[in-house]
Amino acid sequence: MHADFSLLDRSDIRDVMFYPRPDRSPTPAGAENLHIEVEPGVRVHARLYPTSPEAPSVLFFHGNGEVVADYDTIAPIYHFHGLNLLVVDYRGYGRSGGRPSFTTMLADAHMIKAEAFAHLDSGGFTHGRYLMGRSLGALSAVELAATDAEGLRGLILESGAAGIRGWNRFVRPNEDSKPWEALHQVQLQRLSMVTLPLLSIHGMQDELISAESAVEVQGAVRSEDKQLVLIPEAGHNDLLAVGMRPYFGALTAFIARCEAES
Repeated sequence: MHADFSLLDRSDIRDVMFYPRPDRSPTPAGAENLHIEVEPGVRVHARLYPTSPEAPSVLFFHGNGEVVADYDTIAPIYHFHGLNLLVVDYRGYGRSGGRPSFTTMLADAHMIKAEAFAHLDSGGFTHGRYLMGRSLGALSAVELAATDAEGLRGLILESGAAGIRGWNRFVRPNEDSKPWEALHQVQLQRLSMVTLPLLSIHGMQDELISAESAVEVQGAVRSEDKQLVLIPEAGHNDLLAVGMRPYFGALTAFIARCEAES
């Protein structure tokens, strides 16, 4: 389903939606860097943290202000739980070229998925593949889950609103709100197209994206298998630190169930 999200590419919106930062830190031992061409002369960086070709793999779109290298210390936790992790940057983030925008973020997700899956195929990683989006990354994850879900066994959202409450905060004084309302309806329609098994993990004290938004996402998707895990004491950026045990307990149980049912 084609949709025009160019309203969100306005410069003042980009300035609050994206916080890109460069990173050239060393690649940890065992990790593999991918450089995915998303348009001529522009490549997006991704990093595969492999544990075993026999393990399920998670394609992860990170949050705003983060970069791939932030997951260098988190990947071993995924390995401990028997999961390969493949984390993706956006344009302008980390080692990626170009500048981020909403439209390119969604378009790039499709090319990233294709190249990431081709890389996994070539390495003999044939087990289940899962899509995960944290915060801003939930929008890329929903884009793929709604319109390009082939080869995926499940969707995981962490602290992600996925546009459920719209973008009315960006409407300028005296601006016609109808295009914004139409855009919100398109995003709701996209969510209604999601049928993959869904796990949402959210902090009840999230100060940026309310837990109510996660509840609304659960209601909007058409997945028959959907679960929401709320971590009482966690906010937006301390969810993993505060709730690591329930977080990975829910994530590994979800993937194990999807693998068993595949």
